[in-house]
Amino acid sequence: MKPDSNAPKIEIVDTTLREGDQTSGVSFSSSEKLGITRLLLNELHVPRIEIASARVSAGEFESVKDVCTWATKHDCIEKIEILGFIDNGQSIKWVKGVGGQVINLLAKGSEKHCRQQLNKTPEEHAEDVRKEVMLAKEAGLRVNLYLEDWSNGMIHSQKYVYFMMDHLRDLPIEHFMLPDTLGIMNPNQVYEYCKRMVTNYPELKFDFHAHNDYDLATSNSFAAGLVGVKGLHCTINGLGERAGNAPLSSVVAVTHDMLRMRTDIDETKINKVSHIVEAMSGVIVPANKPIIGDSVFTQCAGVHADGDNKDNLYYNDLLPERFGRDRQYALGKTSGKANIARNLESLGIELSEKNIRKVTERVIELGDKKELVTPDDLPYIVSDVLKHDIQHNKVKIVNYALSLSHGLRPTATIKLEVDGSEYEQSAAGDGQYDAFVKAVKKIYKENLKRKFPNLTNYLVSIPPGGQTDALVQTTISWEYNGHTMKTRGLDADQIEAAIQATLKMLNMIENL
Repeated sequence: MKPDSNAPKIEIVDTTLREGDQTSGVSFSSSEKLGITRLLLNELHVPRIEIASARVSAGEFESVKDVCTWATKHDCIEKIEILGFIDNGQSIKWVKGVGGQVINLLAKGSEKHCRQQLNKTPEEHAEDVRKEVMLAKEAGLRVNLYLEDWSNGMIHSQKYVYFMMDHLRDLPIEHFMLPDTLGIMNPNQVYEYCKRMVTNYPELKFDFHAHNDYDLATSNSFAAGLVGVKGLHCTINGLGERAGNAPLSSVVAVTHDMLRMRTDIDETKINKVSHIVEAMSGVIVPANKPIIGDSVFTQCAGVHADGDNKDNLYYNDLLPERFGRDRQYALGKTSGKANIARNLESLGIELSEKNIRKVTERVIELGDKKELVTPDDLPYIVSDVLKHDIQHNKVKIVNYALSLSHGLRPTATIKLEVDGSEYEQSAAGDGQYDAFVKAVKKIYKENLKRKFPNLTNYLVSIPPGGQTDALVQTTISWEYNGHTMKTRGLDADQIEAAIQATLKMLNMIENL
């Protein structure tokens, strides 16, 4: 839940369109970049977004230009940031060319990067950065500065980091951005090193930029927020190079609930934006991903649903309504009556305790087959259980075998028990179910010397909105001695569902 209006505020900085676009296999088109920009600014109300790296390609130039044109028209161009390089003004020219107003310059935050990648001394690099910052200001751009590989810098060359800060602190840089570029830090290190930066340079604003190589990006962002950094970088769905970046959904929840700090983010839109970006990126959100995963607000165990009925014993502050979602109760082999009752209640279906127990038994039976049972399936299950609740079946299927071979007609062998006596017959048919029916018909005509009903209609359906691999309902119409009957079978397998419907019909004619 969001902290009150008097709580301290921290900025969420989204880098999906720069870091996320560097995810393996992801490349946002121009229209997708513009669409995601609109979602971030208009739906989530992110205060700052980094949308690209300068000088990547001609196509990127046009895409970023389209975004900046839109942002200028809608009075939010100051929220758009573009990564630039220490390149004697080339990135500055590129950013100006697309209509940008904020450049995030990339300097070296570790001595190893400075000396081995740039082949320069710290003094030479600091002077290059100073010149680039002043060129950007002269061009009318606002400037932020990344200290690339800052985490390694603090671990192995703190003197270098402080040297760079001492030489740059007086420049017109709005935010110094501290990246854990290789995702090597743990929360204790982040806490200690960010605290040193904030303490040593209290007049400056720092952002923390987490990578997720050890799955600690959210925890590290929390640690950085504890010591007074002013901005936390993240991406939608945690997109980014290698293991990705800190996911916006988790960072926002942790910031609100554990740091007790305010952001401008609209939590209710997080899930919507997440799944639009999922579709555009092609990177699937895991079902158990906190906040945005499909199953994270689903209770599976019956004891949890029972606890929710008793003063919400299994709730925490991550209420699904906060994020535009609903709590669900899974249906399957671990379901208890409480799960079933919750789902029936949401569907507006009222049943007696006895019938809830019968429905629960049927759901568990289906769950034992490792099939997914959805709330959309539930009305079908209720109908199947209640409409055909025959306590004393005179006809039972003892066993059956179906055979399907290429180039041969399907065959069926069935052993049927009728009034305590067993009968067995085999038959071939145009399909497996047709063979099954013909074998049953032979038992009735040859063994029992009785008339067998005529099948007049056969309909297969799945619950609307349900999963096609979960349940199939087969509805069969029959005519027998002037009576019209309709029976239903419900199962994960179409043939098994049809066999169930046939068995129900055989027991119905015993009572005519």
